[in-house]
Amino acid sequence: MTATPRRLTLALAVLIAAGSVAAGVREDARADDATRVLKQIQAIPESSIPDRLLEDAKGIVVVPDTIKAGFMLGGRRGLGLMAVKTPQGTWSNPVYVKLSGASFGLQAGVQSADVILVFRSERGLDNIVNGKFTLGADAGVAAGPVGRNAAAATDGAMKAEIWSWSRARGLFAGIALDGAVLQIDNGANASAYGAGSTPRMIFEGRAVQPPSPTITAFRNMLEEATAAARYARQRANPTPAADPGAATVQPLESHSPATAAPLPSTQPSVPVPVKP
Repeated sequence: MTATPRRLTLALAVLIAAGSVAAGVREDARADDATRVLKQIQAIPESSIPDRLLEDAKGIVVVPDTIKAGFMLGGRRGLGLMAVKTPQGTWSNPVYVKLSGASFGLQAGVQSADVILVFRSERGLDNIVNGKFTLGADAGVAAGPVGRNAAAATDGAMKAEIWSWSRARGLFAGIALDGAVLQIDNGANASAYGAGSTPRMIFEGRAVQPPSPTITAFRNMLEEATAAARYARQRANPTPAADPGAATVQPLESHSPATAAPLPSTQPSVPVPVKP
């Protein structure tokens, strides 16, 4: 009689462990997809995130395989990752986020697209951590520059707090996502970092459990892309170096006014006759 409860307990423990493993596999797959999308957009010079924007970014969101579907009334949903810049200028471990939204108008069919959002201020990132965040309402969002227009990213007059890119059918292009909602995926974060791990704990490296190698690979990819952007900017705008062969003139120091002394004469003196 006692064997049956023990077997049930053992079976329940196995099912719980299997569920945890499956959840970890799902979160690793999301991280792997996000790393793939980031690599692919940076591999296309005409569509990559501009160097200055990536170097100065405060945060980034990558949402692979966002599904947009509908007939007249449409919807958008995707699952992705978000990382922020630390005070030391490095990238944090990513948290899991959800992207959702509705659209109206003449539309029909289903489309899958990869979405990348680059944040230029910390205000929008704080709003996401504290609750839902609506693109366009809580912060301005604009289609990210591509091709020749990417040079505009270095113009300080650009006011958008968030720039967005989307890739459908293999090509990245800027896209406006007004009305889409970003929020934290608490269930995925618990599976990846342990129950009780808040977004701030994850950003600060204080999560209950360390990230998997697949999650760490996403952060490393961000570090590599940012370092490459910084190097490209330095090559394009090199700092003038001092010429080692240039002569330098040091002023002579004088502590007393200069006095002119007569030169000694090497000729004998000849007496001048005086007339009586």
